Amino acid sequence: MNFLKKNIINFEETYFGLDLGDLFIKILQLGKNGSNDFVRSYSIASIPCGCIEDGRIIDKQKTIQAIKNAIATAQPKKINTKKVICSLPESKVFLRVLSIPKMEKTEIGEAIKWEIEASIPLSVDQVYYDWQLIDESSDKQNILTVAISREIVDDLLEVLEGAGLEVHALETESIATSRSLVHSAETSKEVSLIVDLGSKRTNFVVEEGSVPFFTSSISFSSNGVTDAIAKTLGIGSEEAEKMKISDGVGCFNGDGSVFNSMKAYLEGLSIEIERTIDFYQNLSDKSGKVEKIVICGGANLKGLVPYLAKRLKNKICIGDPWINLDFGERLPIINKEKSMQFTNAIGLAMRKKDYANRN
Repeated sequence: MNFLKKNIINFEETYFGLDLGDLFIKILQLGKNGSNDFVRSYSIASIPCGCIEDGRIIDKQKTIQAIKNAIATAQPKKINTKKVICSLPESKVFLRVLSIPKMEKTEIGEAIKWEIEASIPLSVDQVYYDWQLIDESSDKQNILTVAISREIVDDLLEVLEGAGLEVHALETESIATSRSLVHSAETSKEVSLIVDLGSKRTNFVVEEGSVPFFTSSISFSSNGVTDAIAKTLGIGSEEAEKMKISDGVGCFNGDGSVFNSMKAYLEGLSIEIERTIDFYQNLSDKSGKVEKIVICGGANLKGLVPYLAKRLKNKICIGDPWINLDFGERLPIINKEKSMQFTNAIGLAMRKKDYANRN
């Protein structure tokens, strides 16, 4: 299955992005008004607990209904197409940049097949895989490779088609996130780490310019922070959630009870970020280092950025998912804080810059 290269959308077709997570569905459709972009339609809908677990669809019928609900409640205009580009769960995706000896393009496919089989815990006949040439020198080629379990993809296709949609592309969360957060003018020398904070897990994407170099997932999550507060302070989950939202990391130099209840959990996130940066620098054949850390995702905590900046002694910033779109003199109808929830959906909707929707 070709995820990366296939031009399956022409200039006359209209489509929308669908980010399918474990707990929420986010939908977004972009349009054009002259040369300016605009958000035609968006929505967010919850998925019943247990329907999707760590990217694996457990209850297909309830997931289908949740997708239909998300589409039906989209605003300010209705979704005007059945064509969809949907996300693939990052925790189930194997994405790496491989360096191979320079060879003819007709030979690359066979070489990639063996490289993938040697680096993932599944056999090639159990996965769909794709590759894309990034750059080459006189003696080697750098190839972006993506592989994912056939079972995951087949179940996802069944659900999307069951919801009455026409699947035009499936794309990894990391590639969609990169498209929305990394400025298109950035060069291959600039390296950043995207930290995508979710309700049930956190994804890391190391970017060289605008190309994902590798990805990984950890168990740090917004729900985990709530659980840590509830357990430490001996309170219920609902009260802990309210304290998390109102206080966030708070004054991390003091003795605040909320911060102290999540301190060990935040330290775990910091250590995983450091390990990821070290892994990249050992893996990469480039002499550059991670120059900035970009925080995104709907589970961002108040005060987390200054905490991580002090703890990691690195440049930390909040991602801007609108950075590669031009709204002219108007602001997008989704404010900056809420737009962080739609980072992946925005990237999916941007997959082809001419959305062919001018209504």
